[in-house]
Parts: sequence; structure tokens; C-alpha cells
Amino acid sequence: MARIYDNLETKFTEGLQGIISNVGVKRVDFCVGYFNLRGWNLIVNQVEDLPGDYVYEDDERKLRICRLLIGMHRPDEDLIRTLYSKQDVMPDAEYVMQCKMQIARDFRRQLLLGIPTKTDEWTLRRLSAQMKEGKVCVKLYLKEPLHAKLYLAYRPQDNFNKIQAIMGSSNLTYSGLTKQGELNAEFADSDSAQKLADWFDNRWNDRYCLDITEELIQIIDESWAGETDIPPYYIYLKTAYHLSQDARNGIKEFTLSPEFQRELFDFQQTAVKIAAKNLNNDKRNGAMIGDVVGLGKTITACAIAKIYEMTFASSTLIVCPANLQEMWKKYVAKYDLKADIVSMAKPIDVRAARYYRLIIVDESHNLRNSNGKRYQNIRDLIEHQDSKVLLLTATPYNKHFLDLSNQLRLFIGEDQDLGIRPEEYIRSLGGEREFQRQHSDIHMRSIKAFEKSDNADDWNELMKLFLVRRTRTFIKENYAKTDAENGRKYLQFPNGAKSYFPERLPRAIKFKTNPNDQYSRLYSSEMIGLMEELKLPRYGLIHFYDETKSPNIEKHEKQIIENLSRAGQRMMGFCKSTFFKRIDSSGFAFLLTVYRHILRNAVFIYAIENKLPLPIGDENSLPEEYMEDMDVSESMFGNSLDPERVIEEGDVIVIPKEMDVYMRKAKEYYDMITLKNNCSWINSQYFKRTLKQQLRKDCEVLLKMITLCGDWNPDADPKLNELETLLKDTHKEDKVLVFTQFSDTANYIFRQLKRRGFTHIACATGGSKNPTDLAEHFSPKSNEKTYSSEEQYRILVATDVLSEGQNLQDAHVITNFDLPWAIIRLIQRAGRVDRIGQEAEQIYCYSFFPADGVEEIINLRGRLNDRINQNANIVGSDEVFFEGNEQNLRDMFNEKSGTLDDDDDNDVDLSSLAYQIWKNATDANPKLKEIIPALSNIVYATKQADDVLQKGVITYAKTHDDFDVLTWLDTDGTIISQSQKRILNAMACDIHTGNVPSYDNHHELVGKAIEIIQNESTTSIGGILGNRFSTRYRISHLLEAYYQNPPTLFFSQEKKELLKLAIDDIYNYPLLESAKFTLGRMLRTSTSDDIVDCVLEMRKNFNFCRVEEDSNSHKEPSIICSMGIK
Repeated sequence: MARIYDNLETKFTEGLQGIISNVGVKRVDFCVGYFNLRGWNLIVNQVEDLPGDYVYEDDERKLRICRLLIGMHRPDEDLIRTLYSKQDVMPDAEYVMQCKMQIARDFRRQLLLGIPTKTDEWTLRRLSAQMKEGKVCVKLYLKEPLHAKLYLAYRPQDNFNKIQAIMGSSNLTYSGLTKQGELNAEFADSDSAQKLADWFDNRWNDRYCLDITEELIQIIDESWAGETDIPPYYIYLKTAYHLSQDARNGIKEFTLSPEFQRELFDFQQTAVKIAAKNLNNDKRNGAMIGDVVGLGKTITACAIAKIYEMTFASSTLIVCPANLQEMWKKYVAKYDLKADIVSMAKPIDVRAARYYRLIIVDESHNLRNSNGKRYQNIRDLIEHQDSKVLLLTATPYNKHFLDLSNQLRLFIGEDQDLGIRPEEYIRSLGGEREFQRQHSDIHMRSIKAFEKSDNADDWNELMKLFLVRRTRTFIKENYAKTDAENGRKYLQFPNGAKSYFPERLPRAIKFKTNPNDQYSRLYSSEMIGLMEELKLPRYGLIHFYDETKSPNIEKHEKQIIENLSRAGQRMMGFCKSTFFKRIDSSGFAFLLTVYRHILRNAVFIYAIENKLPLPIGDENSLPEEYMEDMDVSESMFGNSLDPERVIEEGDVIVIPKEMDVYMRKAKEYYDMITLKNNCSWINSQYFKRTLKQQLRKDCEVLLKMITLCGDWNPDADPKLNELETLLKDTHKEDKVLVFTQFSDTANYIFRQLKRRGFTHIACATGGSKNPTDLAEHFSPKSNEKTYSSEEQYRILVATDVLSEGQNLQDAHVITNFDLPWAIIRLIQRAGRVDRIGQEAEQIYCYSFFPADGVEEIINLRGRLNDRINQNANIVGSDEVFFEGNEQNLRDMFNEKSGTLDDDDDNDVDLSSLAYQIWKNATDANPKLKEIIPALSNIVYATKQADDVLQKGVITYAKTHDDFDVLTWLDTDGTIISQSQKRILNAMACDIHTGNVPSYDNHHELVGKAIEIIQNESTTSIGGILGNRFSTRYRISHLLEAYYQNPPTLFFSQEKKELLKLAIDDIYNYPLLESAKFTLGRMLRTSTSDDIVDCVLEMRKNFNFCRVEEDSNSHKEPSIICSMGIK
């Protein structure tokens, strides 16, 4: 009776291994529908022990040990039909090769499924060896689909039962041999077995059976299981190759117009194509070019605009700061762009605007405030027109990552699925469940989720999707040539001219101070103490508001009160930080600020005493168009507070020290404000009496500050005197750019230098009508202008209005009259002259320090910074002095080389970095262009660790929706990092890096990484409604309560069933942002009936919940490669 193997009571593996291992068995034949290469491990040892026997195939005697015939792995039907056509014509070699190639692809794909194991690796290597040794031969049967499963063992010396046979349903796969329910029967009678053997021989000898043994050998040997070691360098390059896919595709996909091919350097052309690729991605809709200052973002953007113009016959809108409009007009005219240019400050009529396929936002970091009117206006235009958006900025963020997200939100929707999540933040909370508990209404792959994270790795991963950013050092190392004569790096223009990279040299101008001189009095502890006494009541008006005095308050006045409540604390912080900064800038600017502050207080006192309305201007809420070099009162007072109008300025600058002077002026200025009518008004009687008292107390303190400093004598100004020496002696023939933070200081320097006899001097501030014109007369050559020497400026005094977007490289000397509180400002200023086309070998960057040393300034600023940041909500909270790095300041004082270099290659975007790694390698060895793409996935190597802390295994995988995930685990399976940039740097090696033996648990660690990725990518936030105050929680409970009601005429059974579906949705999926906003508002104002109707309408229109698509949820990440670091 036949023996049954069903994998339930009796495992088929045992039966198959048994007939192969029986005494006297010399060879075996297998016919199966499907063959899984990894399933061979269940019989590999048994086949290895067979001695083999001779058989006749096509009248030829051959030694065989194992013949394997596969019947269901089939190439394209057209190929098969050609092989078996009625015409008795032998197929040519090309057809046979196509068949084999297709089958090879199928088997290759088989090896890329699932998680590799050490057992699989050993099995595949043994199978390859057995095929090479002739022990195993594999053929494909093609005449018709053959689903038979037949296993034959030959015992030629057995006189009673020469052939043992098992026939049934099990394929030669791991599942078929061990797991799934099967039915297989063993046949013992010789007659039946012989008939089965003949049946097998007939098919094995079919004229069009394809022998694929050699192909399978090649597939295994070239796979991750091959015997040949893969160099770690190849794994590094394979990673870079895949990470740079978008960049490489963009470079192939887009072609620049001839004029840009002539004028752009290679690195600029690369940026154009990568950014254009990002823009063209419908999942992104935007890109950001964040190259550091001086690398040509403007001309790069022009090339992208031209691509869009030529490809889509479309127009471009350029939105830029007002002071850059003239510069953009030059570029638009030069390259004949179909483009309109508007100032950021100018409102756009969204409905009436012409259609722009591309909107370029220059200096986009100025749009960091998403609540501002100009931001909303530009955002509305982009959304209304569904335009692509290109952001240009050298400083993507200041101190907060929210600066970045607000810029990205110009084209990213609240609910847009970004495909990636803030993994480091999620991990810091304790995992997905904790994120869901704390942020139940936030989709984990949305921009809002990233806004919860302050982890740089999370933001680096996000910006990989949008940002193209290279540093000057990166360009020097990867694109520049080296001059054989002097060893200097340079870029070569198409006409052969060379643009060298100059060296930035920090220089300290150390001015002398004397005890009790005007400079020392400014920095005295007594002055700081007086500043701390200030209460600044005008910025805290909400604290003096008395509701009992305003029973009949007008609606617009109520709105003003609400605005004061929101802005007051922020403005207090801003005002205090301004006092401190202006001391650093110049005594004149500080005294002028104090003067203005007293006068504004006096205007309020005058209004209160005369029972007149209080003027509420932009000084109570920082204006959107505010530029830091301005005084915030200028928008309300206009130029009426110009220093030439309000104080005596001659040999000595005199600031009034008596309150009566200010009160006499108060009426004049109040009337002036009334006539200008550019502010809001609120009844002064709504406020407590203590407001007037506090205003007077502050005025008394401010007057003491003026008295302490005394009259300002420019001739005794040590910084101004040192600047005069620099201009007259040190650089008497050179063009010099003098930077300061404040327009008051800029105007002071400008007037004083003219007073001292300097000519050919200009001043550019936020109030200048045409800063571009001033820049062109100062630096005509770099702006392609021709002016006589008499028409040019030798000295240009400027605020940071010129630290953006202007070419000033005719000069190579920069002077920082005051030190900004962020070193990036100094680097940007240096970048104004350290630009392509700079001819000087060295750029001198001067900064002023007291001769006594730098420590006093560090200590003072440290104390000031602590006081400014006492309240985290104030504007000054991100003004950390030199980003908290005091060493930068010491290095500048000591003139340390490299202090002002933008040499942090961590700032380079990942796509550009990966592309450059790939390009540099393939330029050096073009054969790598064929070698690396041909490497099978799942390949791995192990290199020696540079650091003991690096030990572990790095796994690179792609999710089912094609997002890159790199995971670095230590040898215990604990995550070291998932930062792609950090991991790519850890993998870095060269062609000489040797392979070391892999960890015993290498494949297990790869499997662990894939498990982590799967868990992260399949988590649902279902079942977590958040805290009881969340909109989602409250709506869910309202709907559930409503559902308990019985059907009525207005609440039908059908409607009730729909409501049940809505309840299921809100429990399983997060609310869309738009739905959350609408329903949150309705919870305060609407009835349950209205809310239910609204929910059902939203669900009908797919505007209710973010319902996840689960069609791909079963798909595993695909492993690209892995690298051990040992």
C-alpha cells in the first residue's frame, strides 16, 4: 500500500530524504512545477552523498547524479510558440538566449525575496558547487505547462525494486516540502515506477527542453550568496548610486538652453537639473535651492525658469524683497525670460493674477512667519494656481526648524503624505503608540509631525526630498581644478578665464578704551542695571486694560485689545534685545533709540492727559516688512524721527535730557500721526491710571541712561577712529565694504566719514530707494556695468540689506563695524565679495574688538543673552550669541584662519552628496558605471571600523512605496542611527578598503533592520483618539451618542448606517486638517444635528478622515545592500 506524506501527520521532507538516502541509491530525477533555490537546503546533503550513474540522453551516455526538470517556470508565450511552431525550423540562438534570460530574471528575483539567512547562503553556495561539479543538472520543460510533481530514486543493484517513486502535490520549495498541507504518495511496485521513469525521460529528452544549469550557476554566483567577496567600496557606491537616483535621472532628463550651457558651471547645471526633477515630482510640487552665498542661486533659478518656459510654454512669477527687484529685472532682460517680478511686500490680487506655472521665491527665509499677511497672500496664490514653487535662500533656517516648515508649507498641504516620518522624534517618545497618544490628530507622515521634532536628523531626511544645497568647500573639492603653477583651486569660465577661490582672513581691529570714557560708560554695569529697571508699559498695554471702563467697547477696539495680548510679550523681548544690540552697534544708535523711546512714551502721556485716543502702530506688533536695520517706530512716525530733525549733530551730538523737551514735542508728533492716519486707535480711558505712572517712571530711567552716557562725541569714538585709519592707511587704494546691523549706525558712519573728508562714498540701508544701483556703482565689473572712476564708489556703508542677492566682488575688504549675534551673518557678509569672479587671492574680514580683550564682551553678552531669553516666548529667544559658541568669537579676536569659512559639509544635501560620490568614482573609473548597477540586491560586505563605537551592520532598504531607509544596528540589534547622511559617511571607504570576515549574525541583523522598517511603515493610528479635549475625541463621542438615537423621519436607518461608518473611520484614521478645523469650530457654535450632517457630507466628499490605502500593506521592504563595520 502506498505511503502517504501530507505535511500534517507525516512530513514530505522525511519521505524525500528517505528515498534519496536509501541503500543502493545512485542517482535521482525530480520533476516539479516550481523550484525555489533556497528550498534545496532540505536535500543538499543527501544529494551530495550520491555516487551517480550513467544514463543515455539522445543516444549519448552521460554520468548523472541529480536531474531536475522544471515545468511551470516559463518564458514569454510568444517565445514558446516560436519554438513549437508547425514549421520544422530550429530556433536561432537569439530566441534561445531570450528564453534563458527571462527565466534567469525570474530566478534572480526569487533570491531577492524574503530575508537572507546564513543557512540560505550556505545552501546556495553548495547548490552552485554541485552544478559546477556536474552533480546537478537543471532543465526547463517548455512544450506545455507541466504541473507534475515526481521524485525518482534509482537503485540499479536492487533486483526487486530498482526505482522508488513519490508522486503528489509538493513542489521543490520550502513550503511544499515542510509547511503547507499536501498529498504525496510513495509507489513501491517496479512496474509503476518504471512507467514514471519513462515518462520523465521522454520529457527530459524533449528537443526544446532548455538546459539552464549554467545560468543558475551564474545567478547564484552573482547574487548576495556568491563565493566571491564584494569590496566594501562597491557597497558604498551602490548605496550612493541608489540614493542619487533622482539626481541622476534629473541630469539625464533635462537639457539646458544653449546660453545657460555656455554660462553655467557644471555644479550650477547639476543644481538646475536636480531641482527641476524635484519640481516635476507631483508628490513634491516644490524645491529649494539653498547653496551658500556666492554660488549663483539667481542664475540657477533663471535656468530653471527657462526650462519651464521652453517645456510648458509658461510664465514665471518672481517674488523677492523690494531691494532686489532691480537686480532681477536685469536677469529677466538678459535671458529673455517670460517673467513678472513683484515685491514680497506688495499684495497680489489672487483672483485677478495671470497664471504662472512656476513661482520663484527669492530669499524665502523672509517668509518664516506663516501668520503674516504677505505669507498668506503668496500661499493663497500658489494654492489657487497650483503652481510649482522654487525657493531660494542661503539660510534655510535661522534657529528653529519651524522656519523651514513654514517655507515648505507654501506648497505642502497640511495633510500631504510625505512618505517619511520624524523617526528620531517618534523613537524619543517611546514609539509609535506614544506619538499617537500625544498627537492623535496628526498624521505621522505629514509636515505637522515633523514640526513636533527638533531633531536635526529628522529634518535632514525631510529636506532630502526638496533641498539642493552645496557649500563652497564642497564645490572646491568636487568641481574645481588646481592651478599647476600656484596650487590654487579655481573654476574655469567657458571663455577660459579662471575664477579662483580666495582665502578668507579674519582680522581684528583692536581699539583702545579708557575708564569712564563714553564707550566704557555704555558697557558699564550701571547702564545694564538701568535697562533692567525698564517695564516697557507700551508693550504690555494689555496688563493695564480695565474691562470695567469699556462697557461699550467697539468691535474693532476689541480686536486691537486681542492683538495687544498676543503681541505684547514678544515686543517687550524685542525691545530689550534691541537696546542691547544697539549698544554693540554704536553709542549714537543706542542714544537715538533711547530718545525715540522717550518720545513715544511722551506721545502716550500727552494722549492720556488730554483724554485722546492712543495710537497703536506697528511698534506694538512687529510689521511683516520690518527690516532689522530699521527702528520699529518708522512705520508710524515716518521719517519724522530722522536724527537730523530731532537732535543736534555737529562736533558733539546732544540728546535732550529734560522731560519737558519731549512733552513739548509730544503734541507735534501726535498731530503728525493723526494726519498720517497709518495706525489704529483706542480710547485711552479704557486703561488704568497706573499706565501713565509707569510711562513716566520708564521715562525717568531712560533719561538717566542718556545722562550716564553723556553727549556723544564722534571724534572720541574709538571704533570710528580706527575705521578712518583703516580706510586712509591700511586700504587706502582698495574698495571697502562697511557692514553694520542698523541704518542709524550706517547713516552715522556715512555722515562722519564725509565730515572727515572721504569722497566716493555711499550708504545703503533698508530705506534706500535703489540698493542695486548703489551696488553697481560700487562693484561695476561684477555687475557687468561700465562707470568711470569718478562715478564709482570706493566705500560703501551698508546694513544687511546688501548681504542678500548682490554682487560686490570688485571689493575684497569687509569691515564689520558691529558684531551680529549670529556668526552666519558674518559668513553671509563675507559671501557678498567671496563670489565667483573674485580676483583677489585673499579676502580681509575686519571686526572691532576692545584692545583689552574679548573675554569681557563674551561675559557681558552671555549675561545679556540669559536675560533676553528669560521668557521663551519673546522675539529675542533665538538670539543666542554666536549660536552659543564663544570659541568663534575668540578665534576671530585671535585672527584664526577658517573662522568665517562655510566649510560644514554636513550642510550639503544628501542627493547632491550621493551624486557627487557616484560621479567622482565613475569619472575615475568609467567601468564602475556597469559594475555597480549590475550588482545584485542584498549583496553585502564588511569593512574595518574606524572607531570602536561604529561597530554594527548597516542595512539599506526601499519601502514598498519607494522610499529609502538606512538603518544602523549595533551587534546586539540596537539602533545606532537611521540618519541617511550619517550612515553614508560611516560607510565611506575607497577601492583599497579590504573586506574582513562578516559577523556571524550579519544576516540576522539585516532581518532585524527589516523588521524595524516594517513596523515603522505599517503602524496604524487606529484606536487612539487622543486626550479628551482633542477634536477627534470629542467628535467621536458626540457621534457615538447620536448613533444611540432611534431612527426618525430626519434620521433614517440609512443615515444611521452611514453614521456608523463615519464612527469607524474616525476611530481608525486621523481627521484631515480641514475637517479638524471645521469641526473644532462647530463644536463651539453648532448643534449635534448640524455636526452630524456636516460629518456625513464630509465623508461623502472624501473630506473627513485620512483613510490609509492598504493595497501595499503586505509588501515587504526590498533590501538593496548591507555593510558590516567590524
